[in-house]
Amino acid sequence: MEQEQQFDAIIVGGSYAGLSAALILGRSLRKVLVIDSGKPCNRQTPHSHSFLTRDGETPAQIAAVAREQLLKYPTVSFLADRVIDAKKTVDGFVVRTITDQQFDAKKLILATGVEDSMPAIPGFAACWGISVLHCPYCHGYEVHGQQLGIIANGDTAYEMAWHIQHWSPNMTLFTNGPATISDEHRQIIAALNIPIIEKEIAAIEHQHGQLKTLRFTDGTDHVLDAVFSRVAFRQHSDLAQRLGCKIDEPGYISVSAFGETSIPGVYAAGDNSSPMRQVLVAATKGNLAGVMINRTLIEEKIAALSAQTAN
Repeated sequence: MEQEQQFDAIIVGGSYAGLSAALILGRSLRKVLVIDSGKPCNRQTPHSHSFLTRDGETPAQIAAVAREQLLKYPTVSFLADRVIDAKKTVDGFVVRTITDQQFDAKKLILATGVEDSMPAIPGFAACWGISVLHCPYCHGYEVHGQQLGIIANGDTAYEMAWHIQHWSPNMTLFTNGPATISDEHRQIIAALNIPIIEKEIAAIEHQHGQLKTLRFTDGTDHVLDAVFSRVAFRQHSDLAQRLGCKIDEPGYISVSAFGETSIPGVYAAGDNSSPMRQVLVAATKGNLAGVMINRTLIEEKIAALSAQTAN
């Protein structure tokens, strides 16, 4: 095991939230270590949207520019590794990586993201982020007016139907089996001229992730340009649970407005603590966490000086 190294903050996760936090802390003259395993959740997504000055760029391009800019700040360093454990200590936190390296920090930011759990529909995972889409604000403009579908059921199907129909009048709802939609919601969906197809989906036919048709178990199919769907997720890392951070009912790390978790000194930012899965939102959350950590470190220093002068 290498010798322990002390940092003001360790950021676990080097995507948009983590990089944004590192930028703020680097500009605040803080010694920061970003540890990243190189597996962002959106690595399959071809383009990112709704980020001012970066609209339409690939997620990898945005992250690459951010890392390049961060190299200007001598107090920020990067490590390609995976953190497998983190513990509270008297002076802060200690983290251990899969390569058995250990580092100490006064504060800890979890920017670890989430991992999507794909349904057992052949072709779904291959199309995820390309033509099977999760967010109309991220991807709706690119497919507006086209032949669109929604794969969902129950209350989720209703909410997605009335929301996403704004982007195209050519919308079909696929419940992948018997619909569990209330009569009231069915009437509103019908009034929006959205057909409901309750057939079980056998597969998504595609070419390099670009959807062509939905194929059903009865042998029929439906031609589409793209579909929207929501999938279950789990935390990409168990560090929050190991540290004792509170997890809310949907599965996100509970945080304050500035990203602090239920464990003092531990912050979370990005997809692991917010349902708003957009690059700009993740970057904003990382920025706020970085600001609060720097402010807290200053406050702790002043409090220690006050205690000394009082004695």
